[in-house]
Amino acid sequence: MSGRTRLTLAAFFATLAASLALLPLVRPATWIFTAALVLALQSAVGAVTRRVPLARPLTIAAQTVLTLLVLTVIFVREQAVLGVLPGPDAFTAFGSLFEAGVNDVGTYAPPAPNTPGIRLLLVTGVAAIGLLVDTLAVTFRNAAPAGLPLLALYSVAAGLSGGGAGLFAFLCAAAGYLVLLLTEGRDRLSAWGRVFGGAQRSGRSGSPLGEGGAASAPARTGVRIGAVTLGVALLVPFALPGLGGGVLGGGGADGDGRGGKGGTISAVNPLVSLQNDLRQPEDREVLRYRTNATDRDGLYLRLVALDQFDGTSWKSSVRPIEDVPEQLPWPDGLAQDVRFSEVTSNFVADARYEQKWLPMPYPASRVSLGGSWRYEPAGRMLVGDNGQTTRGARYSVTSLDVRPTGEQLAAAPAAPEKLRREYTRVPASLPADVKATALEVTRGAGSDYERAVRLQDWFAEDGGFRYDVSVDSGTGVGAVSRFLKDKRGFCIHFSFSMAAMARSLGIPARVAVGFMPGTPQPDGSVSVGIRDAHAWPELYFEGAGWVRFEPTPSRGTVPDYARQQSAGGAATPSAQPTADASAQPSAVPSASQSCTPQEKKLGGCAQDQGAAGAVDGDGGGLDLRLVALVALGVLVVVGLPLLPWLWRSRVRARRLGPAPDPVARVLAVWQEINDTAWDYGIAPDESRTPRRTAARLVREGELPPDAADAVHRVARAVEEALYAPRPRPATGLTDQAALIHRGLHASATARARLRARLAPRSAARVTRAAGERWETLRLSWSARARTAFAGLRRKPS
Repeated sequence: MSGRTRLTLAAFFATLAASLALLPLVRPATWIFTAALVLALQSAVGAVTRRVPLARPLTIAAQTVLTLLVLTVIFVREQAVLGVLPGPDAFTAFGSLFEAGVNDVGTYAPPAPNTPGIRLLLVTGVAAIGLLVDTLAVTFRNAAPAGLPLLALYSVAAGLSGGGAGLFAFLCAAAGYLVLLLTEGRDRLSAWGRVFGGAQRSGRSGSPLGEGGAASAPARTGVRIGAVTLGVALLVPFALPGLGGGVLGGGGADGDGRGGKGGTISAVNPLVSLQNDLRQPEDREVLRYRTNATDRDGLYLRLVALDQFDGTSWKSSVRPIEDVPEQLPWPDGLAQDVRFSEVTSNFVADARYEQKWLPMPYPASRVSLGGSWRYEPAGRMLVGDNGQTTRGARYSVTSLDVRPTGEQLAAAPAAPEKLRREYTRVPASLPADVKATALEVTRGAGSDYERAVRLQDWFAEDGGFRYDVSVDSGTGVGAVSRFLKDKRGFCIHFSFSMAAMARSLGIPARVAVGFMPGTPQPDGSVSVGIRDAHAWPELYFEGAGWVRFEPTPSRGTVPDYARQQSAGGAATPSAQPTADASAQPSAVPSASQSCTPQEKKLGGCAQDQGAAGAVDGDGGGLDLRLVALVALGVLVVVGLPLLPWLWRSRVRARRLGPAPDPVARVLAVWQEINDTAWDYGIAPDESRTPRRTAARLVREGELPPDAADAVHRVARAVEEALYAPRPRPATGLTDQAALIHRGLHASATARARLRARLAPRSAARVTRAAGERWETLRLSWSARARTAFAGLRRKPS
């Protein structure tokens, strides 16, 4: 077995060993067999192309194309041309799968289900790392930098698994990298023959020098270095408290999500794509429903609750999920003496609306729907499982229309200690001005309820805030402080800031994301558009449970209980839109702007378009980012093999073009002739004279008589240019170079012709020139550094 073959196998096994760290993230882990197949085919193509041999860029391009073809056959065969070639439909299918995979990663906590999207992400990621490792370690024969992509692969797995991927995964990844290094070292040593290692230390006879002891010395050194490195990686993190458990630590966060039938669910912030969708070109329907509710204005449709504020973002906790019960549990904190009524609503989701979370009124008591859905009890949310989405879903929801009075909320006892501790937690990095502002706004309030109403009124009416969708949708502590200072933002800023300020006052709070009630239609149904997307704070009061507030000006409706009493006992104004609002659209709406629901549906007022992107996975059109990414990929795949040819064509045109110096022109043409011969397999020999070089080209290139005469004429011109006191100007050099080129081409085989055109050997001069420039620059800087250091030493004290 050759050294390159051993190195190829070592690179394959190193990548596969590092990818084992991803196994705990997905159940079942059958994707690893698909990834191993893609890696094996990728490595085989690399080995074959290097044996031909092809130029390095061609080898990488061949592996990339093969990987794309294999992924096409495995994942999008039905959309591919002839079942193999990726066309526009195949790339569209790839984009949909990637998007579904990203959504699944954000939805599930490890171990996630083995959905097609997640499987594509894993296999593609491992294949990309494998290609990078193979390129560095085998194609460029430099195994040390290949540890960086392997480290990246292991680090991603360790991060997603909660801080550590386990001892077995770490040892596999480390062992794979060490084997790769040792294999490369053996390959390098074999090029020098037997290694002389000195005399035997043991003094035993019968063991010749270079065998047993000397030959294994490099291997022993490598093993020692690897053992020390592993020991440091294992022990140092435990000695540094700031690193926790190190690479092997379990590192669980609050709420490990274990328990519950069927695993856990972890929702990343559903508003991560907010800034990319601030301006929806048109409103479109995502939902339609019929309901027997008497107060449709308060029938908000809730998707998800964000209950963790870590200082950089609001997000959902990792919590257990279970099968959807026939009757949902009674809402936490809701007492029987609080007035409520049951409401039944029947929903039909648009076929273009795809969302993991099920929109429904809060709190739901019964849900009837088909498909694979799971229930998260703490947030009373339903989430799709195994790729289930809301696309075209039909379902019925029975919910409670809870109507507490202001007096009941004002008299609410303290929340349970466990709930209060969890939902009043704020990061230590929360700026002091956030709590100071909250205390200033609520000064003189006699209860948490009155404080909540004052915060809501301050944002919606009294504080001078403006509704503005052009503001960046940051959600961290800096964004909250900046929003309180600039007083411009949209529903995300208002809801997040009120929830953070309520928590700073000791009031349990979280943020809900979903839709406003929508617009009534003539047939009695209600239409919910993408521009009805919204976010609002929910505050907890014992006896009423989680209740909604509305701090965003000109959006939604303020509940009756939130505007019954203010600090002075007067009626609190409602933030509900009025009928006399202007129907003219505004890029920067102010707090005084308001619109009727019908005007909102017609797009006549500024809407919270930013939240639309938070709850919708379909952009309503072609994803330009995906198109650009695919176009860039095609350009790279097609352009890489052409780079040597383009460089060679440019150099040929420069050398054969006009030149002011006759001597320089002769030498440039001679250089071009030698490089042309090199492209056809005749390597240059700088030790030969021009005349001997011409004779060699004629002999090895099997040139016809006219091309042979041209070579000798150019050689004589070179000798005259180099050695004659006054060389005569040479004529017809370009024609002679072209004649020699045609002669070499005619006598070459078809394979040599293709190689000379697409992968010219003379392109190696680029690498040589870059190395020489780097060496010159290094020596220059070293000399400057020594001079400067010597000057400092001579400077008197």
